[in-house]
Amino acid sequence: MGLIIGLAVGALCGWIAGEIMNSRGTWLRNMILGVCGSFVGNLLAGFLGISAKTLSIGGIAISVAGSCLCIWLAKKYLK
Repeated sequence: MGLIIGLAVGALCGWIAGEIMNSRGTWLRNMILGVCGSFVGNLLAGFLGISAKTLSIGGIAISVAGSCLCIWLAKKYLK
């Protein structure tokens, strides 16, 4: 059940990040990048010693930041 919730939160964060980054990609691309970005954001936060649960304000903020990073990288390298 935790995996399904994590994927849903990642997709939501990808949509939010797509709106923040003014991404012209499809909603599916933003959601996939959101799920990847959630993983990347939580991984990088873990390296910094920051731990946040998925369903918390901090966890969502970290996931959105990671999603923004992934969208930015996709824009830069996948033109």
